[in-house]
Amino acid sequence: MNAPQIRHVSVIDPIGPAIERVRTVLFRPFDLERWFIIGFSAWLAQLGSGGGGGGGNRTHHKVDRESIRHDIDQAREYVANNLDWIIPVALAATVVIVGLWLLFLWLSSRGRFMFLYCVAQNKAEVTNPWRRFRGHAHSLFAFRAVVGLITLGAAILPFVLGGLVAWVSTATLGFNPLTILSLVAAVVYFVAVLIVAGVIGKFTKDFVVPIMYLHASRAVSAWQVLLDLLSVNRARFFLYVLIQIAITIAIGAMIVVSVCCTCCCAACLFALPYIGTVILLPLHVFGRSYSLYYLAQYGPEFNVFEPSPGPAATPGEPQA
Repeated sequence: MNAPQIRHVSVIDPIGPAIERVRTVLFRPFDLERWFIIGFSAWLAQLGSGGGGGGGNRTHHKVDRESIRHDIDQAREYVANNLDWIIPVALAATVVIVGLWLLFLWLSSRGRFMFLYCVAQNKAEVTNPWRRFRGHAHSLFAFRAVVGLITLGAAILPFVLGGLVAWVSTATLGFNPLTILSLVAAVVYFVAVLIVAGVIGKFTKDFVVPIMYLHASRAVSAWQVLLDLLSVNRARFFLYVLIQIAITIAIGAMIVVSVCCTCCCAACLFALPYIGTVILLPLHVFGRSYSLYYLAQYGPEFNVFEPSPGPAATPGEPQA
């Protein structure tokens, strides 16, 4: 399917309707119970995607190569002498980490359809969208898991190879330009993989999930629809990414100001699981609404606020 190029698509026009959607969903009327219900879906939708940062002081000192080699040899000897317990512990830790990652990924896939349903339908429900979009969420979960594993392999393998080249080069020739070049190349490639994975994740959340919601399609089929749309609207979607960066910076600045004005008390509340999401729910509803109103500009078949009768109204498994 070749998507037609729409004559007028704006990244500014959806801002007004998105703000109005926040007022409609959360403040007309204001209902604290409603906030907690919708906030639960929003919290599930972003489960495992949050993160924090920190900093520390760096101490600069002259590198003692002999000392570094001695430490490396000691570490190598320690590992070789304790493989009997290091390998089982490492395997157990890997299983636990992968299991938690898959659990969070599955829950967030369910939550994304629940949150979209609440925003699009202006309803505060959990059970209905949880059951109705079960098949959609399973397809989304499988797609995200495969993409995550591919991203992990694509990011780690060249990084490991670059590290090995740097290690061998340093061990045989000492610290030389090849060492620096291999490390820089590995870092650049690693960052590039993360950027590509980030764009895929962003487009999956913002556009593929609504397409699946409307047409009961699987994740791969929905991505094909999006790729057809992207093929003739590349500049517009690039501008969308830029405006999303600007919106993220603006929201981040607002949060920083609120934290500073409350002497970091707000930061403590924002950091609380679920509670922080409920407090920041207007921002989450705005972000979800903005992407939906932007997508709706490409035609009525992409408008979740006025769904046509058909697959979208039929609960159950998504169609192939």
